[in-house]
Parts: sequence; structure tokens; C-alpha cells
Amino acid sequence: MGIAPISAIQQALDNAKWKTEDVDIWEINEAFAATTIACLYELNIDISKLNIAGGAIALGHPVGASGCRILVSLTFRLLQDPNARRGVAALCAGGGMSIAVCIEKFI
Repeated sequence: MGIAPISAIQQALDNAKWKTEDVDIWEINEAFAATTIACLYELNIDISKLNIAGGAIALGHPVGASGCRILVSLTFRLLQDPNARRGVAALCAGGGMSIAVCIEKFI
């Protein structure tokens, strides 16, 4: 778990041909606060764009549904903010695995 989201996020950004500064909203699961802090510093994420509605520490960590919660939170925030266009959602999983997705608003 630990720092696995860092490489997943880097791969997702590479696939989308985005840079960190191209992202308007970040949703990174806080199953462990240290994981999110590591992503924040290692990827040089603007803290004002990270988990802006509160992450799992504030909203809860529904085991088995965290990925869905994060993606829905990110989508909702993108729709609510007329200036936000791009977002990244990421979370870690047991055994050192992680997943990340880039989404872009076209409306």
C-alpha cells in the first residue's frame, strides 16, 4: 500500500498526456494519511486541489466501495466547479497495489 498510488498516478498522467499542474481536482483515498501525504509531496500536488470536500478521514472509508466513492466525489466536484476540467482519482489496495484514473469534463 504505502506509496503505490504515486506510480499509478504517474502512469495515468502519462497515458492521458497530462502533467501534475494540468489537474484541477485530486481525489486520493486516505486509507492511510501517510499515503496521501507521500503523494502530495512526491507528485508536487497543490494542496488546495487535494480532497477538497474532505477525504476518507473526513467522509469515511467504505471498504469495498472506496473506489466508487472517490470517483463519484471527483465527478461531482468537477460538475460543481465551472472552472475545473480535469481530475485524478487514486487509491491503494492490499499487497502494494494501486489504481488511478484521469477524467476530463467536456460540457
